[in-house]
Amino acid sequence: MIRLLFAVAIAGVASVIGTRFLITFLRKHSIGQPIRLDGPQGHVSKAGTPTMGGVAIVVGALAGYGISDLYNGIFTRTGLIVMLAIIGSGVVGFVDDWLKVSRARNLGLGKRTKILGLLIVAVGFAVLMIHLTDVRTELSFTRYDSLNIDLGPWGWGLWAVLLILATSNAVNLTDGLDSLAAGASIFAFAAFVIIGFWAFRNQDIYGIPHALDLAILAAALLGASAGFMWWNAAPARIFMGDTGSLALGTGMAALALATNTHLLLPIIGGLFVMETLSVIIQVFSFRVFGTRLFRMAPIHHHFELGGWPETTVIIRLWIMTGFATAVALGLFYADFVSIGGAD
Repeated sequence: MIRLLFAVAIAGVASVIGTRFLITFLRKHSIGQPIRLDGPQGHVSKAGTPTMGGVAIVVGALAGYGISDLYNGIFTRTGLIVMLAIIGSGVVGFVDDWLKVSRARNLGLGKRTKILGLLIVAVGFAVLMIHLTDVRTELSFTRYDSLNIDLGPWGWGLWAVLLILATSNAVNLTDGLDSLAAGASIFAFAAFVIIGFWAFRNQDIYGIPHALDLAILAAALLGASAGFMWWNAAPARIFMGDTGSLALGTGMAALALATNTHLLLPIIGGLFVMETLSVIIQVFSFRVFGTRLFRMAPIHHHFELGGWPETTVIIRLWIMTGFATAVALGLFYADFVSIGGAD
């Protein structure tokens, strides 16, 4: 428990300090975020706000995870591989952000190039997990044997790649309002702290020998996200950019894969699923029927254009995320009770 608290505290402090340093550095060099011209008019005033704040999130999480594990901890291969995937996706996002600010327009890496970068990270994660860890290859909901559907190494690897690509892009789509993605990520990582620690305390049921290390990593990501929010809260003084959103999304997917909670992830990240579906529905509706179902997608912009103040949209979506996380943890515990774990 002490290591979990250390991870949160160290990551949070490192992120707060690191983000403040980034704001000063980026402003000094006039490095700011270009704003979509077709976006809500209320966002025009945000043009020039420093971006790439995700660097502080990744560094903060790395510091929290690395330093806390020095307190009677043992680094595990699984934890290190998850951390490498987070850093890898952060690098892809950083390149995308840098191209945006250096070109002074809201265009970074092309879609294919960005997907290729994430694909390399996802494939690398899957290969390392299969060959260097004792990861279970069953499709899972709350534990590895909850569905009894074994995908095999190749099937699990493909599923892992798809889950990482989907989740990283979902968080990226959600990152459109001040602290919306960061706040929702805190709920998600809090859930994985609980899941990881619970699995650690019940090894005979969950069979995850590295569960405590994963809980610590989730705690570090939680702390880093919270520290970043100190400066990202509305009105934001810095944006996380793709550096942060892709890293956070990859972290969620990798933790779900490592803790055998694949299909619980869409419930934990219900907001990210809703944001992604809104974009898919909007594109489908326009191409097939020639009409737009929402005022603008992702759906948080729909609410903005409907007259909701930005802070109202953010807080209400956070509340929804909290409910989704509670449902996910409720299902996780209900399954534990159903197999006699509470006896």
